[in-house]
Amino acid sequence: MTAGDRGPPPLRPFGLVLHHDGSWTHEGLPIRHPGLRRRFDRAVRYLPEEGVYVVQVGRYRGQIEVEEAAFFVRDLDLATGRVHLSDGSEAPLEPASLRLSPRDGALLCTVKRELVPGGLPARFRQAVHAELLAAVEEERGGLGLRAGGAWHALPPLG
Repeated sequence: MTAGDRGPPPLRPFGLVLHHDGSWTHEGLPIRHPGLRRRFDRAVRYLPEEGVYVVQVGRYRGQIEVEEAAFFVRDLDLATGRVHLSDGSEAPLEPASLRLSPRDGALLCTVKRELVPGGLPARFRQAVHAELLAAVEEERGGLGLRAGGAWHALPPLG
């Protein structure tokens, strides 16, 4: 076996942390450059075989630590019932999966069910959280919202 046949080195954390608020640090120091933060946001991947999150830039990848959610809801399209995520992907909004973060009460939902049974958490950015809450209506004896042309009852969020 030659050096080229060995494949990539094993994944290990290298000090890059994605915090619950969407900020990044490396070895405890904040990453402030907006372009680098955006690049990292778009480069987050979940590897179901290994059960880890990585940042993948080109052919290089490194395991990251994730405080709460590796994906953030950046936009909400209630007409289509879809959310746009920080990695550049979009997913159906699953109103039944909405829940509050035990950390600070931010909204979370479930996305990327195709990667892992039960899906992965995504955290709503503050503006999108407010947009979703503004769309909540009382109907049929409970709270819900219209998304993708259908009425969806909301789970208890208290």
